[in-house]
Amino acid sequence: MDFPGSPTASVLKRRELIRRTLMNTTLKASPSPLFQRLRVWLGGSYAPYLYIAPFFILFIAFGFYPLAYAFRLSFTEWRGAGEPIFIGLENYTFLLSNSFFWNSIQNSVILWLLIVPVQTLMAVFAASLLSRQLWFRSFFRVVFLIPYLVPLVAIAQIWLILFDKNFGAINTVLQSFGIEPIGWLTTGTWSKPTMALMVFWKGAGFAVLIMLAAIQNIPQEIYESASLDGASGFQQFFRITIPLMRRSIVFFMIISTLGILQMFAEPYVLTQGGPYNSTVTAGFALFRYTRNLDLGTGSANSFLLMLIVVVLSIVMLRMLRDKEAS
Repeated sequence: MDFPGSPTASVLKRRELIRRTLMNTTLKASPSPLFQRLRVWLGGSYAPYLYIAPFFILFIAFGFYPLAYAFRLSFTEWRGAGEPIFIGLENYTFLLSNSFFWNSIQNSVILWLLIVPVQTLMAVFAASLLSRQLWFRSFFRVVFLIPYLVPLVAIAQIWLILFDKNFGAINTVLQSFGIEPIGWLTTGTWSKPTMALMVFWKGAGFAVLIMLAAIQNIPQEIYESASLDGASGFQQFFRITIPLMRRSIVFFMIISTLGILQMFAEPYVLTQGGPYNSTVTAGFALFRYTRNLDLGTGSANSFLLMLIVVVLSIVMLRMLRDKEAS
């Protein structure tokens, strides 16, 4: 006996037929064992990997592929047209025996010695002062950061005006004391210190910012305990502040080393690499090869620079690790 509203036998048979049809369709459309294993290996869902897929696609297209292509070009002779000619290690042997390449490395090392050690010490000292309760502390924080925010080309133009041999403000002041004008940007003796001073001034704010963040992460309880034990401010600075900032200092030195080896805009705007290649940095030498369409040598130059940076970074990190272990 059928109750009102209950399905009839024909309706039930029709529902059962639809259910079996759907089951057969699902079984026929089930993925292969390979895709099933892949889905299990990925954690049972493709969705997270689809979300991060755009990053990897862009990285492969604009990061990995150009790097791999440049590495391939470093073993060829190519002028930008035609088919690259494979020449093996000739580009690398040419650079390693070329005085122009080693002169660019030497100039970069001199600039590093003129900039990084002094800038690091200045940044640590300035950050230590700015971390204390001083009058106009916020004002000085902004003053240190302003040069870093100014475009490099604008600063270079200011430097050209200040250090011009004939009409520059610096030589005008020196002449008032009876000192002969100095070719700050036209002599090999003064061109590197003048450019180093510009790089130092522009990067000082960034260095102070990193060191200030490192100092503010040091617990104040350590300083309070040291004060109770009778440690002076001088002892606290060299025995607490500096050791606890060691990681930040090494990080800053690594990125500064990378920046100096890649330096291009500064010598390009100030001196065009002159006088007599005295301000040709490693990055500017790479530009000259590519500007002359010697793309194979330029690619080899870039990978030699990358090797130098990797070796220096490993050495600095090893020194940091050994120091912390001892």
